[in-house]
Amino acid sequence: MATKNTSYPRTKIKILLLENISDSAVEELRAGGYADVEKINGALSEAELCEAVKGVHLLGIRSKTQITKKVIESADRLLAIGAFCIGVNQVDLQAATKKGIAVFNAPHANTRSVAELIIGLCVMLIRKIADKNAAAHRGEWLKRKKEVSSYAAKRWASSAMGTSARKSRRWQSRWGCKSSTMTSQPSCRSVMQNRSAS
Repeated sequence: MATKNTSYPRTKIKILLLENISDSAVEELRAGGYADVEKINGALSEAELCEAVKGVHLLGIRSKTQITKKVIESADRLLAIGAFCIGVNQVDLQAATKKGIAVFNAPHANTRSVAELIIGLCVMLIRKIADKNAAAHRGEWLKRKKEVSSYAAKRWASSAMGTSARKSRRWQSRWGCKSSTMTSQPSCRSVMQNRSAS
């Protein structure tokens, strides 16, 4: 992190990070000249937060911490809230805006994890893992060739258009899969037609 001059000395800016935010974030901030960085491993209750935010300039949270109007009113020096997660629905944005507190997030932070989950679930569906697991618990061993299908070279349709969906489509293409994005929900008939055609 570059140590450019700021209008307020970095050594006097107090930063509070909650919910076990990575140690590398603390190191990066300290390397950038922010000396007063406190890290708390868990989330705090509203009453605890009201006390903890006093004198804090920058607050780093994750999705469990709820920044209510009462917490914002208790914050006497708060300039910004950084949500180390995708959304900001845990922050009372109206109260923050009214007090001039900037709220930002990391919308692409979990896209790789979500894309991996999408691919994993697709493999489980095409390989019928849930059915085979249930059968194995009943004492049946489904190992017939017709029960097995390959993930590669399939056509996939997705109604999702976000970053995770784009990333998973890129990975699918590496496996020789063709994918298309639907702008509306398909009917059951069109799904069955597509399934029989593949």
